[in-house]
Amino acid sequence: MYRYAHWKYAVIVFILALATVYILPNFFRTVPAIQISSARQSAHINESTLRAAKITLQIAGIPYRDLFLHQNSVKIRFANPQHQHQAYLAIQKQFGSSYIMALNQLVNSPVWMHKIGAQPLFLGLDLRGGVHFLLQVDTEAVLNKTMDRYMSDLRHALIDQNILPSSMMKQNKRIVLIFANALATQKSQEVIRQATPLQTFKQSSNQLILDLPKGELDRIQRRMIQQNIHTLHNRINELGVAEPVVQQAGFDRIIVELPGIQDTAKAKDILGRTAILQVRMVDDDEAANREAITGNVPPGYELLDDGQRKILVSQDVELTGDNISDAQAGFDQNGAPAVHIRLDSRGAEIFRQVTAANIGQRMAMVLIEKNKTEVVTAPVIRSEIGGGQVEISGHMNSAEANDIALLLRSGALAAPMSIIEESIVGPSLGQENIQKGLYATLWGFIAVACFMVLYYRVFGLISAGSLLVNVVLLLAILSALQATLTLPGIAAIALTLGMAIDSNVLINERIREELRNGATPHFAMQAGYRFAWATILDSNVTSFIAGAALFSLGSGSVKGFAVVHCLGILTSMFSAVFVSRGLVHLWYGNRNRLASLSIGQIWQPKTPA
Repeated sequence: MYRYAHWKYAVIVFILALATVYILPNFFRTVPAIQISSARQSAHINESTLRAAKITLQIAGIPYRDLFLHQNSVKIRFANPQHQHQAYLAIQKQFGSSYIMALNQLVNSPVWMHKIGAQPLFLGLDLRGGVHFLLQVDTEAVLNKTMDRYMSDLRHALIDQNILPSSMMKQNKRIVLIFANALATQKSQEVIRQATPLQTFKQSSNQLILDLPKGELDRIQRRMIQQNIHTLHNRINELGVAEPVVQQAGFDRIIVELPGIQDTAKAKDILGRTAILQVRMVDDDEAANREAITGNVPPGYELLDDGQRKILVSQDVELTGDNISDAQAGFDQNGAPAVHIRLDSRGAEIFRQVTAANIGQRMAMVLIEKNKTEVVTAPVIRSEIGGGQVEISGHMNSAEANDIALLLRSGALAAPMSIIEESIVGPSLGQENIQKGLYATLWGFIAVACFMVLYYRVFGLISAGSLLVNVVLLLAILSALQATLTLPGIAAIALTLGMAIDSNVLINERIREELRNGATPHFAMQAGYRFAWATILDSNVTSFIAGAALFSLGSGSVKGFAVVHCLGILTSMFSAVFVSRGLVHLWYGNRNRLASLSIGQIWQPKTPA
């Protein structure tokens, strides 16, 4: 009698039940939903956020299907887009700007599936439609900005220690300091060491040259890339794009994919803009201004346009947009569009000190955007301003005020970027890709199953069953891992079907060989699975190594293909050997007298006459 352990059946049933649970969400339709996520580290997403959203909807009388916590966000599903829109307005009014509200589409699966991570397959851009950008980070600008910041830090640190350099300038990406005497030069070195990581090279008794230490530029660039990725995430969340892809590609490039977005102009405008706010002091000396207009701009100043005339603005930055904790569009006292800014505690203290030390002078709010530097407003400081509340108004309309508030709120890009590659995939093309991919896989499966049944009869039917289990397991694992399925991924599934059936062919042919040699049916089945296992393992291990190499060296769609390919190898080995053997035992195992096996025609070699 051909025996198969009961615990192995228990394992098969458990895995198939688990796979069924994780593949089920793919069969539910999507419904309108709202996703609430945190816009600031101080705003947490937890059970209290969930209760607050529930109370808000109940007070507003807006019906909803359900709401739940998932991946640091609250998700609420609705029956129709009207309730979704009403809830969006009510929750946004209640929660304020500390939270990001995004309109979304969620699968209408039971909540318990979400809690155990049973989600539908995440489809790539080529299957859903949307826009793709490849952004190049300007590393040269990163270095210049870093040196500017170090110059500002140094200036404040030296002033605090009453060490005033005669001159401070930037030359060839280095900072050159000239002091009045050797003693000041000597004392400044300790201050420089504490305030910055710059290396000091003493050129002469009164001059110091400061440079970035080796490896520091690489560290700064990596940090800038990560900050840009974080900022891009914030901006995309503000746009309400669900499931975007923002990831580093190479040393100085970033890939952005926005599913569902077809307006590339708007996406490019928001993603590529670098809104940097700086607070600088203005020199109102009439003689200096006249000289500057003729072309003789004093060192340490630049001539900028404030919308009415040219003014002299110091290059020393007193405060930057890094200290902004919130920014909202609104109107000033005269009813003109304005942006209301709230500073964090450090920014509020710096702003208080600057306004206290410069009463009677003008302070310029400088906005740097699209490589254009302009003065938004330059009011006269009448008194010390505390509390961290700042208002900027000037030559802007309401739409521009909204855009500036959005960019300042989501954070400025750490370094400017340029779009070097863009492509758009229409939703109809994505749906067409899905249909063609599914049809190719389905018809491939049917063709393979028909051939196996015709050629191997009952064993062919069992092979087709194990092949179906293989597909179910593969899709369930992809759904559980939330791997991105792309068109190359569908190609990998089709390839997996072909490779998986090879294992069954090896087993069936091995059983045929044992029968041909005169073995009994029970012995032939045991020997077939035992001896074929080594060959199956060898062939799949080499394919797995090739897939692992693709994953480690490839990127984008190549990596997606490699993931599906490697997972398909693992599931095919399990289904071809473990599941297939269990099905064979169910069919033949309990028969004490087994005269033959339904495994197709067994060709006998001709006996020489």
